[in-house]
Amino acid sequence: MSRWRPPGERSTALITRAGHDRLKAELDDLWRVQRPEVVRALAAAAAEGDRSENAEYTYRKKQLGGIDRRVRYLGKRIPSLKVVEAAPADPEAVFFGAWVELEDVESGDTARYRIVGPDETDAKQGWISIDSPLARAMLKKRIDDEFTAELPGGPRAYAIVAVEYPDA
Repeated sequence: MSRWRPPGERSTALITRAGHDRLKAELDDLWRVQRPEVVRALAAAAAEGDRSENAEYTYRKKQLGGIDRRVRYLGKRIPSLKVVEAAPADPEAVFFGAWVELEDVESGDTARYRIVGPDETDAKQGWISIDSPLARAMLKKRIDDEFTAELPGGPRAYAIVAVEYPDA
């Protein structure tokens, strides 16, 4: 059996300035701080002798592999990203970077989301990826527009209550 898998769906290469700065800071921290610490600990563990039964050595090798994988990913991803800093020409419509307040048509519950790039999503802050089904469904909609989003739990109807852009 082969290990071949079809390539994953490409994610949108958009990011906010703050998200771009966070990724660059993470890459810098991994490369300049974490990786040298792990390499030193790995060298110390390797110097202890028999590596086949050395749990510290095995742990540090896996940790170094994880750091190197993340560094490679960020090293390729960061240059391919396009930083979106300006608000769109039509601030009444939903586009990348918008804070959107939605009302569930059935229950009347409201929720507030920010549409960001796939590399900076954060559910606790209400930041959703532009590639998510909800964000895709609300793009280019305006205040008071109703739309239906095909979510994993089934279709849901929403109405847009407010749209705003930070620093606009």
